[in-house]
Amino acid sequence: MNPTDIYYEHLASITMKNLEKRHFECHYCKTAKEAVDLASEMVTPGSTVSFGGSVTLADTGMADILRHREDITLLDRKKAASPEETAEICLKALGADYYFMSTSAITIDGELYNIDGNGNRMAALIYGPKNVIILAGMNKVVPTLEDAASRTRNLAAPQNAIRLDKKTPCVSTGVCADCLSPDCICSHTVITRRSAPANRIKIILIGESLGY
Repeated sequence: MNPTDIYYEHLASITMKNLEKRHFECHYCKTAKEAVDLASEMVTPGSTVSFGGSVTLADTGMADILRHREDITLLDRKKAASPEETAEICLKALGADYYFMSTSAITIDGELYNIDGNGNRMAALIYGPKNVIILAGMNKVVPTLEDAASRTRNLAAPQNAIRLDKKTPCVSTGVCADCLSPDCICSHTVITRRSAPANRIKIILIGESLGY
């Protein structure tokens, strides 16, 4: 086992203990494939499922696996033919049995930190879907909330803005300018310090570097 694998396992062990104190359900998988297999097993046939925009879900193949399952009803924004239909799917997703997403950062103390543009992903995280399943690479685990904010604003947000072809200062500089640009994707900041109800939010930590 290489040093990175050992480091991730030790860090995950501490982080999971603190997440569990906050009533999150936690799992650790060494690889993305193991994580996707586990997450797939969590989804019962006949369920309604949706997911937010996430590089992690795309890179792990989780999104495509959900799209190919014939035993679930998938609410997929990519199938929308208009902005109005996209909005309708996002609203319906709040009533899903399972909602998949990643997270911008997780503190070792067990808190989730996220910044969202439209707010649909954060709305689902906070309330609505019966189960929220989060897949997150260990690169997203940070020491403190201050580190989580810095990581999200100066690492995740600029890369997502580039990916989405936005015209924001961070696209040019790589550094958050705390902007109010019309293209700003940082509208809502949410800190999730516990899962309520208990175990509603299920976190699968993955021993790889994934997503932004």
